Amino acid sequence: QVQLVESGGGLVQPGGSLRLSCAASGRMESYYVMGWYRQAPGKEREFVARISSHNTRYGDAVKDRFTISRDSAKNTVYLQMDSMKPEDTAVYYCNAIDIRWAPPRTVSWGQGTQVTISS
Repeated sequence: QVQLVESGGGLVQPGGSLRLSCAASGRMESYYVMGWYRQAPGKEREFVARISSHNTRYGDAVKDRFTISRDSAKNTVYLQMDSMKPEDTAVYYCNAIDIRWAPPRTVSWGQGTQVTISS
């Protein structure tokens, strides 16, 4: 089973940028959809972005500001976050979903990385 480790979180001023990384311990198979979610204090976990072998999708709150990408050679997924806002403050989680199943099965979650937007 693949294990995921996020990194790259930190404190950024409003309008700033961060790039998160999610490193997979095993091979990031083409049938894995890799996703980013976030959870702010007192709120439910929210979908941020996901990437498959052929497309990407974004949550409405981050569309046009965040970019997800994957480097299969490095078994790593990235989340480039630009024009950040205080409401982007949350713990960001990476996950892997195996889409060979119906319904698709979550393979793994990372432990999360804290992102804080504050002046």
